[in-house]
Amino acid sequence: MGAPVDEDTRARELVAAERKAVALFDEVARRGIIAAGESERVVSDRVRDLAHELFGVERHWHKRVVRAGPHTLAPYKENPPDRVIEPDDIVFLDLGPIFTDWEADVGRTFVLGDDPVKQRLRDDLPRIFAAGRAHFDARPDISGAELYAHVVGLAEEAGWEFGGAHSGHLVGEFPHELVDGERIDSYIAPGSNHPMRRTDPSGRRCHWILEVHLVDRERAIGGFLEQLLTLDSSEG
Repeated sequence: MGAPVDEDTRARELVAAERKAVALFDEVARRGIIAAGESERVVSDRVRDLAHELFGVERHWHKRVVRAGPHTLAPYKENPPDRVIEPDDIVFLDLGPIFTDWEADVGRTFVLGDDPVKQRLRDDLPRIFAAGRAHFDARPDISGAELYAHVVGLAEEAGWEFGGAHSGHLVGEFPHELVDGERIDSYIAPGSNHPMRRTDPSGRRCHWILEVHLVDRERAIGGFLEQLLTLDSSEG
């Protein structure tokens, strides 16, 4: 990546990467890429091609995730078989495109059809994200474990189960150094007991992604939203 960059530049680059990822999602929706009769794998490939078309993306720092129907219950680490999207499915995408060496990690949920429960699930995602961010903002010394517990509680208060073993992770330059399954402090999760507001071993400010994965196991549906927690790409 070359010489280290200052913190203001790092923040601008991470926000810029997220804005491009959000623009990618908007174009996915505009073009109707998520459609009944298409398989998850086909949608994933079309999103990959669109990211290259719009932004020249050549790499993704994690696997592209497209999950529909009951597959939306599965956490990130699982790899369910390919599935054809049905007319009334709920579908989520979790993408990690790299924009000129800067990582984005954004997830969004789409509902095909007019099922009110699926629509409520989709609509609860940004509300719970905002409440989680407000809790983080109000507590300067909050740990990953404390934020995870709060987000789980928010999900349960809304009538959902929280679907993930963690609710976010560090993000930064590609390849980032600290998101390591053996290092729980890289995650917003039980056992991550250090303050989230800290610097990494290189002296850089830690920036975090917050994930919200809501599920209803009885109905076999889930929804997912993730984006930057420590920086707000909607501002400016």
